[in-house]
Amino acid sequence: MLFSYKAKDLDGNVKSGKFDAKNKDELKNKLTNLGLSVIFSKEEKDKKSALEISKILKRVSVVDKMLFTRHLGVMLKAGLPFSRSISVLSEQTSNAYFVEILQLIQEDIQRGSSLSDSLSKYPKVFDNLFVSMIRVGETGGNLEEVLDILYTQLKKEHELTSRIKGAMMYPAVIIFAMVAIGILMMMFVVPSLLSIFVEMEVELPLSTQIIVFISDALQNYGIFIFLGFVILAVLFFKSIKTPKGKKAFDYFLLRLPTIKGIIAKVNMARFSRILSSMIASGISIVEALKIISNTLGNTYYKESVNDACQYVQKGIELSEVIGRHDKLYQPLMIHMIEVGEETGTLEETLKQVAEFYEGEIEQVTSNMSSIIEPILMLVIGGAVGFFAVSMIQPMYGIMGHM
Repeated sequence: MLFSYKAKDLDGNVKSGKFDAKNKDELKNKLTNLGLSVIFSKEEKDKKSALEISKILKRVSVVDKMLFTRHLGVMLKAGLPFSRSISVLSEQTSNAYFVEILQLIQEDIQRGSSLSDSLSKYPKVFDNLFVSMIRVGETGGNLEEVLDILYTQLKKEHELTSRIKGAMMYPAVIIFAMVAIGILMMMFVVPSLLSIFVEMEVELPLSTQIIVFISDALQNYGIFIFLGFVILAVLFFKSIKTPKGKKAFDYFLLRLPTIKGIIAKVNMARFSRILSSMIASGISIVEALKIISNTLGNTYYKESVNDACQYVQKGIELSEVIGRHDKLYQPLMIHMIEVGEETGTLEETLKQVAEFYEGEIEQVTSNMSSIIEPILMLVIGGAVGFFAVSMIQPMYGIMGHM
């Protein structure tokens, strides 16, 4: 077992480190033989399984990148060199895949490579936005400030995503539970009741016949139905990864009454926040728009930003180009950008726009459960009522035969 310890030497100096030992008594004996008196010792937890999982998944979370950005900025401000800072960060993270990447980055830096060039080798972890801002910070000599801006950007992005996921979790759990209970009843409860109706030779109403059909289908072809749903789900997710499929799905989402408003606010908040951050770090608007077009999730918003990039490059104001896409961007955002351009405070104006829409999203997501709950109750009540009526009607028929 591996133990971490603190101990005093013969001169009274406190030393700390790690040592392999079978137990604390053996650790104490080994340290005593080295002239050390144990003050504190603790067994290191085995993180092997968690580390192996992170290696298999090859995933670095936004939180990992946030902590990396924040701590790197603090260390650089304290005067630590790049190589030493990366080394310390690689020891602190519990994500084995991220540890491997940081160790490789450290080796690159020791060989004379810049931080941005080293990060660019791992596009799945550090996207173009991240690398571009780091490169600008290195070039301008204000990397610590850029890291602070980048940390804020990642933090806001994480908060935004967490709110959306949190709002969708409640209805997803309720719907899953409702479907699971319905399937169990169709497979185990309904057949018992139907056997009674068959014995009594009762004529079944249409609603009961529908229940019987569903129950028989699940009992006889349940595995095939399940496989069919799995195949359809796989085909669906593969199709939305293609350009045409993604565009069609995004078009559908932008036509849904409540969802389209959330999608618009999310994309406007993200656009404003990222553009504000990139302008603050010293990136030109044209270059920033090129990068932002790859970060937005909806195809139509990507196309609008690409369009803006082309026209801004020709000297046309951003507000004018964005205004041409009035079905995607709300008038408030267009006018705010116009004011920012006229007053020379575009960075601050975009930040205010981002904060406004992030507040709107927070309000919508916090109210979503109160909006969805009565709808779910109606759906559940309707399903339960349909099932109850379908089972009670034949019982009246049985009573009529008595």
